[in-house]
Amino acid sequence: MILFPAIDLKDGQCVRLQLGDMAAATVFNSNPAGQALSFERQGFKYLHIVDLNGAFAGKPVNGPAVEAILAAISMPAQLGGGIRDIGTIEDWLGKGIRRVILGTVAVKNPTLIKDACRRFPGRVAVGIDAKGGKVATEGWAEASELSAIELARRFEDAGVAAIIYTDIDRDGILQGLNIDSTLQLARAVKVPVIASGGLASMADIEALLAPECALLEGAITGRALYDGRIDAAAALALIEARGKAR
Repeated sequence: MILFPAIDLKDGQCVRLQLGDMAAATVFNSNPAGQALSFERQGFKYLHIVDLNGAFAGKPVNGPAVEAILAAISMPAQLGGGIRDIGTIEDWLGKGIRRVILGTVAVKNPTLIKDACRRFPGRVAVGIDAKGGKVATEGWAEASELSAIELARRFEDAGVAAIIYTDIDRDGILQGLNIDSTLQLARAVKVPVIASGGLASMADIEALLAPECALLEGAITGRALYDGRIDAAAALALIEARGKAR
């Protein structure tokens, strides 16, 4: 299992939101590149970046901060937020992003997902953000009637590298992952699923390492890591130990 530390960018700073509310942002670091380097030095192997302003604007906004992060680290990074066309995908992959995450466009322009997967095999993921089981778009500002599983199944044969599933009802409030809904999605499709939203403690890490969660590619941790509720060294050591035991 891969544990992805999250860097959410708002106005060039590293922040965390509560329940996807841009007005409820807590600044954790004004130097995102320094934060990314710190994560790498702690032993993390893959970084998760979100351009929050970009998710609302529909185009990249925190480009300079993302580029500074890429210049500072050697570990791979995946990026979501404001990526809505082939040109932007190509630009970010060319700048060193390992994998792009397409969210809103997956609902509004599904043909683009299939085209991107053909052009950039293994480097396109879909971000599915759900509230009450229904997909939300435009930085979570718009709700749809589409279920997370319905959307995931649309892209199962398109060559999507992974699905990042975020339960908005749990995001940033430290109440624990919604493992049941995440596993329900993972069992419904053949695409690897990454859990996001609500990871709160080492108990959640333990739960993710249970045998039934073996089909998950990994999980994203944000606020709990910044708050110290999850100790990076202990979490990574536990994941490594369990991996060797399997």
